[in-house]
Amino acid sequence: MAVTLTAWQAFSLEALAERLGRACLAANASVTAAESCTGGGVASAITDIAGSSAYFETGYVTYANGAKQRLLGVREVTLAEHGAVSAETVNEMVAGACRDSGATLGVAISGVAGPGGGSPAKPVGTVWFAWGDARAQESECHHLPGTRDVVRSQAVRVALIGLIDRLEKMVSPA
Repeated sequence: MAVTLTAWQAFSLEALAERLGRACLAANASVTAAESCTGGGVASAITDIAGSSAYFETGYVTYANGAKQRLLGVREVTLAEHGAVSAETVNEMVAGACRDSGATLGVAISGVAGPGGGSPAKPVGTVWFAWGDARAQESECHHLPGTRDVVRSQAVRVALIGLIDRLEKMVSPA
Protein backbone atom coordinates (compact mmCIF):
# COMPACT_ATOMS: atom_id res chain seq x y z
CA MET A 1 0.00 0.00 0.00
CA ALA A 2 1.53 3.30 -1.08
CA VAL A 3 1.50 6.26 1.28
CA THR A 4 -0.01 9.38 -0.26
CA LEU A 5 1.33 12.85 0.37
CA THR A 6 -2.09 13.90 1.63
CA ALA A 7 -1.87 11.30 4.40
CA TRP A 8 1.53 12.33 5.79
CA GLN A 9 0.06 13.85 8.94
CA ALA A 10 -1.08 10.43 10.18
CA PHE A 11 2.46 9.08 10.58
CA SER A 12 5.18 9.87 13.10
CA LEU A 13 8.66 10.59 11.75
CA GLU A 14 9.81 7.36 13.38
CA ALA A 15 7.12 5.33 11.61
CA LEU A 16 7.98 6.95 8.28
CA ALA A 17 11.70 6.33 8.76
CA GLU A 18 11.05 2.69 9.67
CA ARG A 19 8.90 2.26 6.57
CA LEU A 20 11.62 3.90 4.48
CA GLY A 21 14.13 1.40 5.83
CA ARG A 22 11.90 -1.54 4.94
CA ALA A 23 11.38 -0.08 1.44
CA CYS A 24 15.13 0.40 0.94
CA LEU A 25 15.85 -3.16 1.97
CA ALA A 26 13.06 -4.57 -0.21
CA ALA A 27 14.34 -2.60 -3.23
CA ASN A 28 18.01 -3.30 -2.40
CA ALA A 29 18.48 0.47 -2.58
CA SER A 30 20.37 3.19 -0.78
CA VAL A 31 19.24 6.76 -0.21
CA THR A 32 20.76 10.17 0.36
CA ALA A 33 19.40 13.58 1.32
CA ALA A 34 20.52 17.03 0.16
CA GLU A 35 18.97 19.46 2.60
CA SER A 36 18.77 23.19 2.96
CA CYS A 37 15.80 24.50 4.98
CA THR A 38 15.41 21.23 6.91
CA GLY A 39 18.99 21.48 8.19
CA GLY A 40 19.61 17.75 8.40
CA GLY A 41 16.15 16.76 9.62
CA VAL A 42 15.75 14.06 6.96
CA ALA A 43 19.14 12.53 7.73
CA SER A 44 18.37 12.70 11.45
CA ALA A 45 15.02 10.94 11.03
CA ILE A 46 16.61 8.20 8.92
CA THR A 47 19.57 7.64 11.24
CA ASP A 48 17.34 7.53 14.32
CA ILE A 49 16.48 4.00 13.12
CA ALA A 50 18.90 1.27 14.20
CA GLY A 51 20.46 -0.44 11.20
CA SER A 52 19.97 2.52 8.85
CA SER A 53 23.62 2.33 7.83
CA ALA A 54 22.55 -0.57 5.58
CA TYR A 55 20.86 1.95 3.25
CA PHE A 56 21.99 5.46 4.29
CA GLU A 57 25.64 6.44 4.15
CA THR A 58 25.80 10.13 3.32
CA GLY A 59 23.66 13.23 3.74
CA TYR A 60 24.35 16.84 2.85
CA VAL A 61 23.30 19.98 4.68
CA THR A 62 23.91 22.80 2.22
CA TYR A 63 22.24 25.77 3.81
CA ALA A 64 24.27 28.42 1.98
CA ASN A 65 24.40 28.78 -1.79
CA GLY A 66 28.19 28.38 -1.77
CA ALA A 67 27.83 24.97 -0.13
CA LYS A 68 25.21 23.95 -2.72
CA GLN A 69 27.75 24.82 -5.41
CA ARG A 70 30.84 23.30 -3.75
CA LEU A 71 29.37 20.09 -2.39
CA LEU A 72 26.54 19.31 -4.82
CA GLY A 73 27.61 20.97 -8.06
CA VAL A 74 24.68 23.39 -8.26
CA ARG A 75 25.60 25.85 -11.00
CA GLU A 76 26.03 29.51 -10.16
CA VAL A 77 23.83 30.42 -13.13
CA THR A 78 21.01 28.24 -11.75
CA LEU A 79 21.10 30.09 -8.44
CA ALA A 80 21.34 33.49 -10.15
CA GLU A 81 18.46 32.84 -12.57
CA HIS A 82 16.09 30.79 -10.41
CA GLY A 83 17.19 31.23 -6.79
CA ALA A 84 17.90 28.61 -4.14
CA VAL A 85 14.20 27.87 -3.67
CA SER A 86 13.39 26.50 -7.12
CA ALA A 87 12.82 23.33 -9.09
CA GLU A 88 16.04 23.88 -10.99
CA THR A 89 18.13 24.14 -7.82
CA VAL A 90 16.66 21.10 -6.06
CA ASN A 91 17.02 19.03 -9.24
CA GLU A 92 20.72 19.89 -9.36
CA MET A 93 21.04 19.27 -5.61
CA VAL A 94 19.64 15.73 -5.75
CA ALA A 95 21.63 14.89 -8.90
CA GLY A 96 24.83 16.05 -7.21
CA ALA A 97 24.09 14.20 -3.97
CA CYS A 98 23.42 10.92 -5.80
CA ARG A 99 26.45 11.37 -8.04
CA ASP A 100 28.74 12.03 -5.05
CA SER A 101 27.30 9.41 -2.70
CA GLY A 102 26.48 6.68 -5.20
CA ALA A 103 23.00 6.36 -3.67
CA THR A 104 20.26 4.68 -5.67
CA LEU A 105 17.76 7.45 -4.86
CA GLY A 106 17.89 10.84 -3.23
CA VAL A 107 15.78 13.74 -2.09
CA ALA A 108 16.65 17.44 -2.10
CA ILE A 109 14.83 20.14 -0.18
CA SER A 110 15.10 23.93 -0.33
CA GLY A 111 12.54 26.34 1.02
CA VAL A 112 11.54 29.39 2.99
CA ALA A 113 10.86 28.16 6.52
CA GLY A 114 10.37 31.63 8.01
CA PRO A 115 9.53 33.57 9.94
CA GLY A 116 11.27 36.00 7.55
CA GLY A 117 12.81 35.61 4.14
CA GLY A 118 9.62 35.23 2.15
CA SER A 119 8.57 37.29 -0.85
CA PRO A 120 5.35 37.62 -2.84
CA ALA A 121 6.71 35.09 -5.35
CA LYS A 122 8.05 32.73 -2.66
CA PRO A 123 6.17 33.29 0.60
CA VAL A 124 7.11 31.66 3.89
CA GLY A 125 6.20 27.99 3.67
CA THR A 126 7.25 27.59 0.03
CA VAL A 127 9.35 24.43 -0.18
CA TRP A 128 10.71 22.76 -3.31
CA PHE A 129 11.49 19.04 -3.32
CA ALA A 130 13.23 16.85 -5.87
CA TRP A 131 13.50 13.07 -5.87
CA GLY A 132 15.67 11.12 -8.24
CA ASP A 133 19.20 10.12 -9.02
CA ALA A 134 22.17 11.51 -10.95
CA ARG A 135 20.37 11.05 -14.29
CA ALA A 136 16.69 11.85 -13.73
CA GLN A 137 14.85 14.01 -11.23
CA GLU A 138 11.26 14.93 -10.50
CA SER A 139 10.43 18.05 -8.52
CA GLU A 140 7.40 19.57 -6.87
CA CYS A 141 6.55 22.62 -4.81
CA HIS A 142 4.58 22.53 -1.58
CA HIS A 143 3.18 25.45 0.37
CA LEU A 144 3.41 24.33 3.98
CA PRO A 145 1.57 26.39 6.60
CA GLY A 146 2.76 27.10 10.11
CA THR A 147 5.67 28.30 12.16
CA ARG A 148 9.30 27.68 11.21
CA ASP A 149 9.40 24.44 13.21
CA VAL A 150 6.15 23.21 11.68
CA VAL A 151 7.25 24.00 8.10
CA ARG A 152 10.54 22.19 8.65
CA SER A 153 8.87 19.16 10.24
CA GLN A 154 6.27 18.96 7.48
CA ALA A 155 9.06 19.19 4.88
CA VAL A 156 10.85 16.23 6.46
CA ARG A 157 7.61 14.22 6.29
CA VAL A 158 7.01 15.08 2.64
CA ALA A 159 10.61 14.16 1.79
CA LEU A 160 10.39 10.78 3.53
CA ILE A 161 7.03 9.92 1.99
CA GLY A 162 8.32 10.82 -1.45
CA LEU A 163 11.26 8.46 -0.98
CA ILE A 164 8.99 5.68 0.33
CA ASP A 165 6.56 6.05 -2.56
CA ARG A 166 9.30 5.85 -5.18
CA LEU A 167 11.05 2.90 -3.52
CA GLU A 168 7.82 0.95 -3.15
CA LYS A 169 7.12 1.53 -6.86
CA MET A 170 10.57 0.11 -7.64
CA VAL A 171 9.54 -3.13 -5.87
CA SER A 172 5.92 -3.24 -7.09
CA PRO A 173 5.52 -1.09 -10.21
CA ALA A 174 1.91 -0.04 -10.81
